[in-house]
This record gives sequence, structure tokens and C-alpha cells, in this order.
Amino acid sequence: MQEYGVKSSKSDLSDLGIKVKEAHWNLSQSELIEETLKSGEGVLTSTGALMCDTGKFTGRSPKDRFVVEDANTKDSVWWGNINIPFSEDNFDKLYNKMVKFVEDKKVYVREAYAGADKTHRLRVRVINTMAWHNLFAYNMFLRPDEYKIKDFDPNFTILCVPEFQADPETDGTRQSNFAIINFTKRMILIGGTAYSGEMKKGIFSVLNYMLPHEQGVLSMHCSANMGIEQKDTAIFFGLSGTGKTTLSADPNRLLIGDDEHGWTEKNVFNFEGGCYAKVIDLTEEKEPDIYKAIQYGAILENTRFKEGTREVDYENSSVTENTRASYPIHHIRNAMEPSIGGIPKNIFFLTCDAFGVIPPIQRLNKGQAMYHFISGYTSKVAGTEAGVTEPEPVFSACFGAPFLPLHPTKYAEMLGAKMDKHEVNVWLINTGWTGGPYGVGNRISLKYTRAMITAALNGQLDNVGYRTHSIFGAEIPTTCPGVPNAILSPRETWKNDQGFYQKANDLASRFVENFKKFEEFASDDIMAGAPKQNTSYK
Repeated sequence: MQEYGVKSSKSDLSDLGIKVKEAHWNLSQSELIEETLKSGEGVLTSTGALMCDTGKFTGRSPKDRFVVEDANTKDSVWWGNINIPFSEDNFDKLYNKMVKFVEDKKVYVREAYAGADKTHRLRVRVINTMAWHNLFAYNMFLRPDEYKIKDFDPNFTILCVPEFQADPETDGTRQSNFAIINFTKRMILIGGTAYSGEMKKGIFSVLNYMLPHEQGVLSMHCSANMGIEQKDTAIFFGLSGTGKTTLSADPNRLLIGDDEHGWTEKNVFNFEGGCYAKVIDLTEEKEPDIYKAIQYGAILENTRFKEGTREVDYENSSVTENTRASYPIHHIRNAMEPSIGGIPKNIFFLTCDAFGVIPPIQRLNKGQAMYHFISGYTSKVAGTEAGVTEPEPVFSACFGAPFLPLHPTKYAEMLGAKMDKHEVNVWLINTGWTGGPYGVGNRISLKYTRAMITAALNGQLDNVGYRTHSIFGAEIPTTCPGVPNAILSPRETWKNDQGFYQKANDLASRFVENFKKFEEFASDDIMAGAPKQNTSYK
């Protein structure tokens, strides 16, 4: 085996039983870009970013994500459609087949950290057969100094071999692609898919198990920022389309991170060293920070050029709507490094309510916060997917169900305890519709949403009057600087009380129906946060 680059003296591929033709250790950005261009895995764009395709899979494949069931995980993992059990024997057989497969291959090995807080970070070794995947790992994980690499000893390993195809009949997989987490052997196997996000979300799932279960740290699928004076940390939860990236990327605040964080007794810290942003319809006007971050060292996935140029056509969705950009966090001009903030005083749950009945801002008590956290609500609107003709509610536990190895109530109870201890305000922000549902009402102005969040952060909503939502029970401010009072009450914007309450009751019943699967493990505090229908308008 021929080896190149800077490598650890403490551990080797042979420790894992891996022998390959060539191993390139911890190559620089430039070296990995050269390898990618030489192999034909990607091309350069006009900004110097690398453009690559992920092949058949342009997103994660949740039904092909497994967790090894063994003595350590049997009674702790939340088994089901999200965490699909995989046998120890099948894992070992599949691993041996993958090791045999790479014997005549060139691999790229990267040492990395997951977690800006040194006390709680994971030491990750990433082994790739594709150069651009190793660059993705460089971008997305934290980058050790060279002197740290020489003594690096990983406590989790990713083996990512997109060219390897599993045989479902003999390997125990559903089809030829797979992503399998083994918490006991501290390893993730990925094969049959070149979608790079499987690596990032695999480690996120690992941290979502280890930090709460073993270290008492709340792991969160959220973005986070803080004021210029580095005093007031805020975190933002929200599913796709709710405005999480846009609202957390505030030019007047420092970005801690855009997707994955942990909350300790002392701080909030970013798990990652980079950002993985959606870029469909990206413009410099709409998202200037993301647009400017796509420079040399960044990776674009499944995008296309404008005809006859090397300029990226961000409107082109011919490959997928899920076009992505990966770049180191220092490509964002107001990024905080190290990516650590203080204890948050404000938490924002973002939803895009197409029913038009959730207020644009409301303050949640502890029970409501835990209930809404477990619910993780937003909505799809007509035209976003085939077959969607009317607004449809979408629920994803803790705003990140696909990455939760533990039961959602575990994370919610940790959130509730932190709310009590630190007197945190939790706000539910609707970035969707008001004055009626989608197709009738209007989308809430981004200008007003920013004004409400700013007012909450500045404490300007601490001493205003509040009224209670008759169905969802949370407190609605009667006034907010920079926002017309009428906008704050969805019932008033409808100008049709009966129509409003019918739609609100409809949405409340959807919440209740969705929550039935969590009731068995939910405390009285959590259940007290459920909406209550207004029967006088049924």
C-alpha cells in the first residue's frame, strides 16, 4: 500500500483491516480539487467553485438508513421507520465485502472533528473513494491543525464507497444503497449512493445519540447566531421552507452555525465547520452571504451552467430541486470562529403555516414549547409536490425526525429543563400566510417577520400586552415595534370569524392526531401544551 500526505502515528487503516492500493491522507483543498478534476468527478465554475453530480441519488434515502441493533442499542434506540434495525452479523459481512472491494482502489482519508466544544467533540476519520467527497468532509467538519493530525486517534469512522453495491438478498439491505450506523463499533458504512449529505447527517445522528444519552448535552437541528457584542445567543428551529437560513443569517449578528448544534451547561456550540445550503433559485439579492460563499473551495451539487458559459444557472432544476452548496464556515463574512455562543435567551420555532391560522409571533410556555418541539410543524402548499392540491400539514419531531436515534420526548424534556433553569423565551414564528389560507390570504412580509424577531431579541416584547390564542393557547403580543397591530392577530386579518375557527380547528385536530404516537411517553407537562378546539365554531 502506497501512502501520501500527513497522517497519524497513533492509528492506521490496518487497524480496521483495510488495505488499499493508495491512501492519500489529509490532502489540502487545492490537492483534492486537482484530484477531482483529474478523475472527471467535477468541473470548475466561473467563481472557482467545484461542480459535481451525485448520480442516481440527489438526496438522502431514509428507508435505506439503518442502525445496528445490539446489546447497547436494543433498549435505548427509538426503533421504527426512522431507525430501522440491522443485525450485527449482516453488518460484519457487509463491512468485510466493502474492505475487499477497496483493496485495488485509491482512497482519500481525512481526520476531522465534529463539535466546536473540545469537551464534547467527536474525532472522526472519513475514508472516501471519491476526492470531492473528501473535500466535502474538509468543508463540513472541523479541521484539526497539522500537529493535531500527527497524534490523531479517531473515535468514529466513516467508510463511504459509492461504487459498492449491496446485494439485498444476502446483505440484509432493502436495495443496493445503504447508510448503516454501528454505535458499538463506532462506524458508519455508506455505499451505493454518491449523495454527500449521508456523511454529514450520519455523524449528526451519532451525536444525537451520544450527546443526550451519554453526556447530558441537548443536540439540536437548528441554526444559531448572536449579537455583535457576543452576549445574546439565539437559536432557530424550522423545517425546509420556513426561513431558518434566511432569518439566522442576519448581517447585524454573528453566525454560530446554520444546521447542527449542542447545548451544554455552559454554551451552545456548532457541530460543523461548514454550511450545506440549498441553492435552488439562489440570487445575490435574496441571499448575499450564501451567494458570495460559493467561491474557490466550495462544492456545488447537481447544478447546471447557463448555456455556453461557466456561470451557474441556479434556476435550473433539471437534475433536482435539491441543489446544494457546501463551503467552510469562514466563507461567511460574519461567521463566529470558534463557533461557540453563550446560553440562549430566545428560541424561535419557525413554521410556514399555509392554513393561515398561526399568529406571526406568539410566546410559548414550557408545556407548549415541548409540545410544539415534538410536533415540528410546517406545511406544504399546492404545487410543491405532485399530487398536492391543497395545503398539507407536515410534522417532523424536534424539527429533525430522520436524525433522532432516541425517542423525541427525551429531547423535549431536556429542552423543558433548560427553559426552567435559564428562563428562556420560546417564540413560535409563522412565516406563512395570514388573512386566509394559501390561495386566499397573503404571505407574511419578511420585513415584518424580521421586525418581530428583532423586537424579541431586544427585549421590546417583555413589557407589552398579550392576549391568548383561543385554540393554540399561546400568548400573542398586542403590539410590536415596526409591525401594524392588525397583522399580529390572524383572526382579525381573516375578517371571517367562522371561516378562521373552522380552519384553526382543522389544524388543531391534525396536531392532536399526529401526537398520538408520542402520547405513551409524553409527560403531563407536554400534554398540557396541546391545542384545544373551539367548539362554538364547529
